[in-house]
Amino acid sequence: MIIPAIDLIDGKVVRLYQGDYGQKTEYSTDPQGRFDDYVAQGATQLHLVDLDGAKDSTKRQLTVIRKLLANTKAPVQIGGGVRTEQDVIDLLDAGANRVVIGSTAVKDPATVAGWVEKYGVDKIVLALDVNIDAQGQRKIAVAGWQEDSGVTIEALLAHYLPVGLKHVLCTDISRDGTLQGSNVALYRDLAAQFPQINWQASGGIGGIADIDALKGSGVGGVILGRSLLEGKFTVKEAIACWQDA
Repeated sequence: MIIPAIDLIDGKVVRLYQGDYGQKTEYSTDPQGRFDDYVAQGATQLHLVDLDGAKDSTKRQLTVIRKLLANTKAPVQIGGGVRTEQDVIDLLDAGANRVVIGSTAVKDPATVAGWVEKYGVDKIVLALDVNIDAQGQRKIAVAGWQEDSGVTIEALLAHYLPVGLKHVLCTDISRDGTLQGSNVALYRDLAAQFPQINWQASGGIGGIADIDALKGSGVGGVILGRSLLEGKFTVKEAIACWQDA
């Protein structure tokens, strides 16, 4: 599945380079128009990151999000600073089909595993951002990539598999926003190790060839952000490539 994504700051579509708020590019003041275009081209799942909420959960753009989702004719999964159960409730109430949880899932796996059980495996996505060290260990970064949790992705998943975790969005930090291609080997290995998980690949897609390279890797979805915003290809072209397996 092709999953077009937008990041929001103050209701505007932006991109951060390598997660740095100081390296922000503004693309549009019309997120609704962007989502409408993606849906018109065939997108059946969308992804939204509330960067204001990620920085400060008290500044979550719930009014903007609620209106955006009410007028978007495709389901939208949403993340950005989900730290409490109330955050999960607020986003589901706003219309999200799934809530995406990052740092909290790493720092407090027992609590988040409880949310997976309570709200259902189809309502929660773990967003796990990995740095791969010289020894090949996949350590998860947290707090907007500012901290190394010291926990490997494999060790963390051991906390969640018993509750039936189904959705994981995995980003190789070194590739994000670079348009230099995905870490196909990473996804192929993780999908082989954990076939019960529906993996979403994120980061690095710069051209149709990068989507083509992920076919057969075992991932169930491909997140597309900057490449679409910069017109490297269209959603329609991406879907055609993905379906031509």
